[in-house]
Amino acid sequence: MTAKKRMRSTTILAVRHKGRSVMAGDGQVSWGATTLKKNARKVRTMYKGSVLAGFAGSAADAFALFEKFEQHLEQARGKLSKAAIELAKEWRTDRYLRRLEAQLLVMDKEQTYLLSGNGDVIEPDDGIIAIGSGSGYALSAARALVQFSELDARTIAEEAMKIAAGICIYTNDKLTIEEIAGHA
Repeated sequence: MTAKKRMRSTTILAVRHKGRSVMAGDGQVSWGATTLKKNARKVRTMYKGSVLAGFAGSAADAFALFEKFEQHLEQARGKLSKAAIELAKEWRTDRYLRRLEAQLLVMDKEQTYLLSGNGDVIEPDDGIIAIGSGSGYALSAARALVQFSELDARTIAEEAMKIAAGICIYTNDKLTIEEIAGHA
C-alpha cells in the first residue's frame, strides 16, 4: 500500500468553546505553487443552519462529499453522528468515492467530527480540530488561546486562522466564519 501524498490545500478549523460552535476556513485556492483564487467559501451551513461543514482538498471532490453528507444528514433527520458514520462507511466502500481526495469537518452544537476516505470518524476530546495544510498551526494557536485567554469561540477561531495564514503558504487571511449557538 502506498502512502497518500500530503494534502496541501487550505485550513479549516472547528472550535467549540463557551457554548458556541464556530468553523472557520481560509479562502485560498492553490494550483501547485500558484494562488488562483483568494475568496473561496470552504465552510457552509447545512440542515436548517444547525450543522456546519468545511472541506480541505480537491474542490470538486469536496462538493461531491458535501452533497453526499447532506443526503445522509437529511435521512438521519439532522443527527450528526449517524450522518457522519453513514458517510464514512459509504466513502470507504464505494469505488468512486474512495478516489476522492478531500477531508471534511462537520459540527453541530454538541459534536464535531473529522471525516476521511479511510473511514475515519474522529471526535476531538477538547472540541477543537483542524484539517488541511495549515491545520497544525491553527490547532496549536486555538488550543493556546482557549487555555490562556478569555476570548470567545469566534474570536479564537479568527485569531488562530490568522496565525496559520501567517505561517502556511497554502492558507490566506480571507476567512469564512460560520457559527451556531450551542449549550454552555
